[in-house]
Amino acid sequence: MKSAKPNINLKPKPMTFYYQTKTWNSQPQISEETINLWKHLSEKKNWRITQLHNGFYQTEYQDPKEDTWHDVTRRETLEGAEQAIDASVKHYAKKLEYVSGPKVVKTFK
Repeated sequence: MKSAKPNINLKPKPMTFYYQTKTWNSQPQISEETINLWKHLSEKKNWRITQLHNGFYQTEYQDPKEDTWHDVTRRETLEGAEQAIDASVKHYAKKLEYVSGPKVVKTFK
């Protein structure tokens, strides 16, 4: 029986890495449907809070196209649920602000 000896004449092969990159020349365009949804979600009148059977509160928004409601978050208190809605309304209003394009925040003389 022969003992396995490493072959010291072998040279390691260079390793090749393959990768792929993508670049954009401009920002991806946001669809009109998405913008309309954000407008809808940025109005507090399109939200509601329901109390669940376990005592928790659920925030929901009304679908802009149908008369259905979509659940978003669950909170332990009514105040927590309302704060979640306020934060969502503010979030979507900010997204709409950014869609309109860059704005000047500071100038120098």
